[in-house]
Amino acid sequence: MESRGSVPARPVSYEGVWRFTAPAVDVSVPQARHAVRDLIGRQGVPVEDDILQGLLLIVSELATNAVRHAALLSPELAVEVAIGADWIRVSVEDNHPYRPTALETDHAQTGGRGLLLVKEITAEAGGTCDVEHTASGGKIIWAVLPLRAPL
Repeated sequence: MESRGSVPARPVSYEGVWRFTAPAVDVSVPQARHAVRDLIGRQGVPVEDDILQGLLLIVSELATNAVRHAALLSPELAVEVAIGADWIRVSVEDNHPYRPTALETDHAQTGGRGLLLVKEITAEAGGTCDVEHTASGGKIIWAVLPLRAPL
């Protein structure tokens, strides 16, 4: 039997967890960034633009680190995006055992400050980030940001 009354449609939830893998090569960095941006748009996540831009920069930095420093022992990287009601978490996983640390600013260096940049973006947004070892001996570097900037 068909109902003739109108039933209000439930809003589609943007919450969930998505994971994809990519080869640890240079072209995977912009592909990871675009995939995360497209996912957030497709899910209709109500994230402020400044937070989104910071999040995409974090994805680029973490994927770049995996490509540059872990590819020899980890030919594949994994990107995971977890979205809650008022937060978003991105992580990049590789199978290299080295646990990176944020280097201090040295203006003579042309690189090596990606993790420091990730920590600064995360702190400015009111989020947190860390590095964890996986059961298989690799690592996951993650950052959690609020969907809205702190007041």
